[in-house]
Amino acid sequence: MKPVVWGILGTSKIGREQVIPAMLSSPLVELRAVASRSLPSAQAAARLAGIPLAYGSYEALIADPFIEAIYNPLPNHLHVPLTLQAAAAGKHVLCEKPFALNTTEAQSARVAAARVHIEEAFMVRHHPQWERARDLVQAGRIGVPRAVQVFFSYFNDDAANIRNQTAMGGGALYDIGCYAVLAGRYLFEAEPLRAVSLVDRDPVLGTDRLTSALLDFGAGRQLSFTVSTQCVPFQRAQVVGTLGRIELFVPFNAERGGQMRLALDVGGRLDGSSVTVETLPAADQYRLEVEAFSRRLRGGGPPAGDGLADAVAQAQVIDALWRSERSGCWETVA
Repeated sequence: MKPVVWGILGTSKIGREQVIPAMLSSPLVELRAVASRSLPSAQAAARLAGIPLAYGSYEALIADPFIEAIYNPLPNHLHVPLTLQAAAAGKHVLCEKPFALNTTEAQSARVAAARVHIEEAFMVRHHPQWERARDLVQAGRIGVPRAVQVFFSYFNDDAANIRNQTAMGGGALYDIGCYAVLAGRYLFEAEPLRAVSLVDRDPVLGTDRLTSALLDFGAGRQLSFTVSTQCVPFQRAQVVGTLGRIELFVPFNAERGGQMRLALDVGGRLDGSSVTVETLPAADQYRLEVEAFSRRLRGGGPPAGDGLADAVAQAQVIDALWRSERSGCWETVA
């Protein structure tokens, strides 16, 4: 397959440390340029990674006629605006999560998504541990899946960090709660019907520093999760069924190129004797993500529009959780 020519907006940490190395390691990707609002910053990033071109504005990179696809890891409030600019220039866009700050904003990209492929960048969907977990569920190894449980936390109370700025879409639900929502949608292969949340906000920063939620997927299926930006770093995910359960030990921040472990408990013996631990193949989930996106652009995947529909579904759940914070009640997922 002819490599897809990519450009990257911004010099974010996730771009520098995860996505750029993933792109440079793939034969399906030609990484042509990186852009920043500061030309020296873009030049430094390009020089460090060996990227051919550096642009001093996002618009200049978007205007590059040789670039086919753009990775957008900018602050949350810039995801949709820059994605729309890129789409207007005929570029396909892989945009970091959360794609939008609300459903209306996500739906504003519908027209653009009819012309180019737009996708919310959930790299975990491409990791072998998540694929294996869903395969086991589909094969009936844990019986009927009833509950998905997720805990995801880190500690960051720096007021200058964009993750702690409400105007930029900061806070736990937007930053990491979206992964928990995805876990339920991915493992149940369904959309939730209603949701309720409990939110604790930092009195100074205003962001949600601890958010818990319960999502009803119907047919006796529930997702429960807690996410926090001010707790000790920790993450776990598990799906529990009528006959067994599956546990992922590092579900989201899997080591790039590392081997992850998955636990399958069939029988539920409390002494642990019914648990088997499987080691998954070494993988770089970011490389797998950009390669899957690149293949779709060469005709190896679903048509444009599917990616945006998924992003809209995510936004609808998060909107319902915000409404529940205000109402204190269950809210219907639109």
